[in-house]
Amino acid sequence: MADERSAVLVGAAQLTQRDADPHEAPGPLAMLAQVAREAAEDAGAGDSALRALDTLGVVQVVGWGARNGPRLLAEALAAKPARELVTAIGGELPVTLVNHIAQRIADGEVRVALVAGCNNLRTLRLARETGIRPDWERGGSGEPELFGEEKPGSSPRELAYGLNAPAFVYPVFENALRARRGLDLETHRRRIGALMSRFSEVAARNPYAWFPVARSAEEIARPTPQNRMIAFPYTKYMNAVIETDQAAAVLMMSAAAARSLGVPEEKWVHWWAGAHGQEEAWFPSERPDFAECRSLGDTVGRALAGAGVALEAIDHVDLYSCFPVAVEMACEMIGLDEDDPRGLTVTGGLPYAGGPTNNYTLHALATMMERLRARPGSKGLVTGNGWYLTKHSACVASTAPPGGRARRAAPPPVGVRRAPEPPAEEVRGRGTLEAYTVRYERDGAPKQGIVLGRMDDGRRFLANTPDDRALLESFAAVEGVGREGRLSTADGHHVFDPA
Repeated sequence: MADERSAVLVGAAQLTQRDADPHEAPGPLAMLAQVAREAAEDAGAGDSALRALDTLGVVQVVGWGARNGPRLLAEALAAKPARELVTAIGGELPVTLVNHIAQRIADGEVRVALVAGCNNLRTLRLARETGIRPDWERGGSGEPELFGEEKPGSSPRELAYGLNAPAFVYPVFENALRARRGLDLETHRRRIGALMSRFSEVAARNPYAWFPVARSAEEIARPTPQNRMIAFPYTKYMNAVIETDQAAAVLMMSAAAARSLGVPEEKWVHWWAGAHGQEEAWFPSERPDFAECRSLGDTVGRALAGAGVALEAIDHVDLYSCFPVAVEMACEMIGLDEDDPRGLTVTGGLPYAGGPTNNYTLHALATMMERLRARPGSKGLVTGNGWYLTKHSACVASTAPPGGRARRAAPPPVGVRRAPEPPAEEVRGRGTLEAYTVRYERDGAPKQGIVLGRMDDGRRFLANTPDDRALLESFAAVEGVGREGRLSTADGHHVFDPA
């Protein structure tokens, strides 16, 4: 039996709105309120649970710009929480916030809490195309507490060379990891296609998935007019879908509060442990090694250790999956086979299930709760990732109480692992590539080559290739890692010429 201060997730809800006209589409506040009420109904406590809220957290909603979103949501729910939080930017933050609240419950500081988030980028795009300004409530008195750190994911230098969005940064890691594994380009193409095909099969069974369509490995990996190249080696079907209208919410309580509010114990999902961390090198171009992600493995390891379980004892897994390399790197760092029979997602992942920008892991937690309730006593692991394999989170949960196991979020490790290695301000001589990608135009033509490597003196460089179509096409046809070339600078801009 759980003690009174055990943290339990008792209610969850998700919403996917595919076909709303931008004139009539519900805004963030309406969607957040809907999933909040449905999460309370899922718990069997209804409005009494919402009136009992003492903590309310909202995952940052891109494009909303409300002065105090948590206050607006609280007023819509007739709730008066003492603590209102809004997260910073980061796909890891919903899990980190759940871990934080679980620890506060264990400390006796929180009884009833709600975490909710949504994404409305589809409606925003359609509204722009038709000249509509969505009539969204953007007020809210007071100022919420910021949870997490507001910090850009790319440095000014990275922005100048084209590393300005996830679609162009993650392929850099993918190419470095492929080369480290010694895979030729075609074998690697088929392999990541097969990996993501398995994700799409899960999405096809998920009623909340944005694209509930099972796709073959070849359909995902082969460039076509419908599946254009975005940045080598990723096609459109390998990229997280961004323009969706989706929402999710999770209701948490202490065991004592759950009992007092009449939540049936078969609804309880016990939080066992959690952890978070970040890479020492914040900016992607400064990573000492583009084919590893030590903090990711450490974060998952500390969550499992806090729960007192081995990875082999976990029954359900959801790895953050914005791009194939996020999944591959997680498997690499925690020692999990990519074809593990347990599967690597419960939702179908970001390219197919959706839940983009900051809120995917709340969808993963809501779906994980369904899986755990359907198989009492089983254990689940959910991981999160922010920016560019930069920030990490993980938590372990089960319908079984944790017993005497630790019930606190593990703190980040202390001490520097490997110092950041920023690219040199001046480059000259020759260099050897460590990682690269090629960006593409919408018509399929290669647009820009982005390369990182080492000069002969060992210093890191970041550069673009010459604007030559034949050269760019060769980068997508022949292994580029290890390739040597000449470095030069024109008007302060670094160029790597493999000729």
